[in-house]
Amino acid sequence: MTAPALTAVLALFAAGSAEPLYEAGPIFPPERLHNHGSCIVECPDGSLLACWYRGSGERRADDVAVLGARRRKASEWSAPFVLADNPGFPDCNACMVIDPRGKLWLFWPVILANEWHTALLECKVSSRYTGDGPPLWDEEKAVLLKPGPEFAEEVERGMAELEREGVPGVAAALASGWIARAREKSKDKLFTRLGWMPRPHPVVLDDSRLLVPLYSDGFDFSLMAFTDDWGKTWQVSRPLVGAGSVQPSVVRRKDGTLVAYLRDNGPPPKRMLRSESRDRGMSWTLARDTEVPNPGSGLEVIALREGLWALVNNDTESGRRSLSVWLSPDEGATWPWRRPLEPRPGGDAAESASYPSIIQAADGTLHVTYSRSAEGETIFHARFSVEWVKAAGGREKNL
Repeated sequence: MTAPALTAVLALFAAGSAEPLYEAGPIFPPERLHNHGSCIVECPDGSLLACWYRGSGERRADDVAVLGARRRKASEWSAPFVLADNPGFPDCNACMVIDPRGKLWLFWPVILANEWHTALLECKVSSRYTGDGPPLWDEEKAVLLKPGPEFAEEVERGMAELEREGVPGVAAALASGWIARAREKSKDKLFTRLGWMPRPHPVVLDDSRLLVPLYSDGFDFSLMAFTDDWGKTWQVSRPLVGAGSVQPSVVRRKDGTLVAYLRDNGPPPKRMLRSESRDRGMSWTLARDTEVPNPGSGLEVIALREGLWALVNNDTESGRRSLSVWLSPDEGATWPWRRPLEPRPGGDAAESASYPSIIQAADGTLHVTYSRSAEGETIFHARFSVEWVKAAGGREKNL
């Protein structure tokens, strides 16, 4: 089955349940250019807006720009249009969120010197983004981050905790000099202020705080940027330290605890990492392994209105061919339902399927966009119901 033919794929009836919905297809035909790092939001008028970056490469390709496309109800995706482009510089990993005031935020890093640690975080804000083509931007500016002297203190505390607890992979991190470099660079003012990049959706807390999860390839760990005045001023959290804990996805428990699930950029075992905050994202526990596999690739977790949590990730310890969606009934304690998005039985298996973005739409359906490489590269979009995930043929082993 070819990719275009997948635009109207429906799952079979599950015994004793409502009809599970699944449909999917590419946002645009696969092409030779690199298309990666997507994010999706639902606009107030019910349309969908997706973004991603495209170019001849990533950080070392100066033709990379952030693109977008729109899909209105009962219609196809529009032709791609430019959302952000600093000519002569790579514009990469972008994410979006619509705040309680109804304004659209776009965050992305411009790579100043073709290395990830030279990233400068930028943002655009729009109140006019439901028309055809790109949004009409109200403002655009750099998000200047200024970790204070406590940054180095917290890095030292985290690294000492890693060593003391014997977290898996610490011996390898010590042998490679990663821990020593992190301690040294944490005292470098420029290095701590640049290199912070977004990946999953930002999170709005209590209709008043916008929290933007960030990570650094220079440090190989994460932190949170946040604003309590809608971007007039920005602050940063304490660093979220772990053995290669990057690209955090933040979800909130009913008791207010924030849980960050992270990509594992460290040594084996390759597992999704988890950290928690009980002070609205200011300080975080050491990132520790969960039982969910992660091959060193992006993931995202969201809380659904039904009370379930949904996770989408590459569910193996190596490679990015297998991409699955999971459901948890107990706020991440277990993940008993899992169903693959890639590869699909009876369909063409993608050479690579990764970097997912997930939302729940107003009608309750789930939407996922992700990078798909098979005879070219595209951004794939899947729409499905919770029932479709549960109809996978029984519960998986509790993870």
